[in-house]
Amino acid sequence: MLTAGFPLPSVPIFKVLVHLHPNYCQWLTDRIHQGQGCHVVTLNAEIAMMTEKKAAIARVIRQADLIVPDGAGIVLYLRLKGKKQRRVPGIELAEQLLAQAAVHNWHVVFFGGAPGIADQAKENWLQRFPQLKITTQHGYLTPETAVTWQATLAQLQPQLILTCLGVPKQEFWIEENRHLCPHSTWIGLGGSFDVWAGVKQRAPKLWQRLHLEWFYRLCQEPWRWRRMLALPQFVWHALWS
Repeated sequence: MLTAGFPLPSVPIFKVLVHLHPNYCQWLTDRIHQGQGCHVVTLNAEIAMMTEKKAAIARVIRQADLIVPDGAGIVLYLRLKGKKQRRVPGIELAEQLLAQAAVHNWHVVFFGGAPGIADQAKENWLQRFPQLKITTQHGYLTPETAVTWQATLAQLQPQLILTCLGVPKQEFWIEENRHLCPHSTWIGLGGSFDVWAGVKQRAPKLWQRLHLEWFYRLCQEPWRWRRMLALPQFVWHALWS
């Protein structure tokens, strides 16, 4: 098995790469124990198409240390390239890491979401793992509170920073602030705090197994239909390329 000290094999997907590993959680856990900082991107079809259209997004994602196959379209693309890699949703990877945080006494930061959401997500996690150390901050910062929050991060030096600002805002925020905690693992998680807080629900397990989680989300949030067009665009682009 490849360890955290060696570069992972990767496959190019349009303007970026996706890394291959049988156990991303273990790889990240090893890095955290070694004090090696890491920026993790959970790649899906929508993000991949963003990198095709906007060079700035492609640049920031290429700089990530670990890019995991979050979406069904990414896994399909890898299969077209002869690579069998299990889909790893970012929310599930983060949940595995939070379980590790409880065992290893890591300090965790929840940053992002509307006021109160990260706090409720924290409370729900503490019901499962009372020993977790979690610091929260919502994502609606003024220029003044942003400076204060940066100072707090620099003082905390947490092992794990989970950021829910939406794509690509969270990736740019991580790039801008990563120097404050160079030994931390930073992960952008979109709307995961909403799920942990109980505000939204993930698709049922059957839908997840059938790779239809995107369709379930569309049914819940039909206003996202324009963004969901990225999936057929991705498939067409993958077949054409």
